[in-house]
Amino acid sequence: MTGARLDIDRVSVRFGGLLAVDTATLHVESGSVIGLIGPNGAGKTTLFNVITGLLAPSGGAVLLDGRDLSNAKPYKRARRGIARTFQRLEAFGSLTVRENVMVAAEMRRRWAGRFDASSEVQAILERVGIAHLADARAEDLPTGNARLCELARALAVAPKILLLDEPSSGLDEDETDRLGLLLRDLAADGLGVLLVEHDMPLVMTTCDYIHVLDFGRIIARGTPSEVQSDEQVQRAYLGAKESA
Repeated sequence: MTGARLDIDRVSVRFGGLLAVDTATLHVESGSVIGLIGPNGAGKTTLFNVITGLLAPSGGAVLLDGRDLSNAKPYKRARRGIARTFQRLEAFGSLTVRENVMVAAEMRRRWAGRFDASSEVQAILERVGIAHLADARAEDLPTGNARLCELARALAVAPKILLLDEPSSGLDEDETDRLGLLLRDLAADGLGVLLVEHDMPLVMTTCDYIHVLDFGRIIARGTPSEVQSDEQVQRAYLGAKESA
């Protein structure tokens, strides 16, 4: 996997009189897991929607490897190497797990040329840890496994940058630990990951660097230890000094 860099350059989003995202700037490079945390309503998913083209920014730019994608359609961003999962599950309920992932693999063949989609899908299912559920219908899965199905589908387009919106929701503690290891392994293979997550142990043990969003503004950034010790972050999100 070739190196890539996603730059969010002073992005703002305004809904009428509400400034939902205020000049947010961050970047994600290949081989790293970057955290984006903050209270509910801070603007995290809104920023994800701007990055993936579901929402137009009121200001600023989204760049991938220096190329401005701010006006590009979502499918063009996917072809360039940006994939995501959703806070609200978006699996195809009537399809099996394998079929869900195959849909993405077949779409990728339209722009990436011929490859053995079946073998690649099987390898992704094994890597994510849901190969034993390949023939189960997505609508019959518990929430945690459905999120892993969605993650596998995102990986099937071979992204350079992967955006994950609360991927541990519905996972038990062991499954969350395995997810953290998987994200580190994916980063070690050259994938860049931007992680929105409320599970602080997962964030603090998995991320290389963290940005904290509050009322649409990035109020702090740094390594996990730096963010944990930031008093402004403790007040806005982590609660009290003891929480860190």
